Amino acid sequence: MREVAVATTGFFDGVHLGHRRVIDTLVSRAREEGREAIVVTFWPHPRAVLQQDARSLRLLTTLDEKKERLLALGVDRVEVLPFNRKFALLTAQEYLKLLKEKFNVSTLVMGYDNHIGSDHKTVRDFSCANNYEPGLTVLPCANDPVFAHESGKAVSSSLIRMVLSGGRVEEAAEMLGYNYSLNGVVVAGNKLGRTLGFPTANMRLYEPLKLVPGRGVYAVDVEVLGYRYKGMTNIGTRPTVGGSTLSVETHILDFDEDIYGLPLKISFRRRVRDEIHFSSLEALKAQLAADALNCKK
Repeated sequence: MREVAVATTGFFDGVHLGHRRVIDTLVSRAREEGREAIVVTFWPHPRAVLQQDARSLRLLTTLDEKKERLLALGVDRVEVLPFNRKFALLTAQEYLKLLKEKFNVSTLVMGYDNHIGSDHKTVRDFSCANNYEPGLTVLPCANDPVFAHESGKAVSSSLIRMVLSGGRVEEAAEMLGYNYSLNGVVVAGNKLGRTLGFPTANMRLYEPLKLVPGRGVYAVDVEVLGYRYKGMTNIGTRPTVGGSTLSVETHILDFDEDIYGLPLKISFRRRVRDEIHFSSLEALKAQLAADALNCKK
């Protein structure tokens, strides 16, 4: 039989500052009780299965990124349940029973806006958890939200998605507690950047549903070949050369190695400027030089 565990449950997209309050309570309670701290999450996203704006849904973290961030916060184990239509029909009582039987959960930590089951029960509904599942206690986390400094709104995954879509990567970092990043593999491009003196690494994302920040040029940190470099990333369609498909291209500063086919990670530090249609390649080249200098600073 599994070791008795203290758990929390949810999708935790982004593992942002609001989520961390729940995770901190989870880990603290587990240590007090001498239990394992586990997070029970789902894949894929419920909205993708239930078709609630599924076509526009983009994720802040891949499953692997989410696991990595949760474990770094002191969680002992991350359990992933497949989310499907049958699973979505479970009531809160049935879900608590599943947690007790499958993971031997004795205490469930819930945040102020967390809800479980097809009947959408919140922490306020569990004043006496034993009425739902004997031997399982529901522990409320701090019942107040974490507020974003810029907007004054409660930090949420949906707010961060909106902010990133607008290119406001610094504001997103404040709510996430870290710089937003993309992971992918370097693929061949049209090599125009190299002819302009600014070769770029074109990225194909590992996770197609990962959210790509809004169009523009960004100062980034680049991780490749086991080292970290400064770089500038352009997200857009390359209007100056008649491009039509969205691409993520990164010029790595002070770097000149062949990295086609290799993994690449970029972390966004600051948005430098909008995407611009230039009248000539010479004008584009001059702007790239200014962008590179700006990113170095």
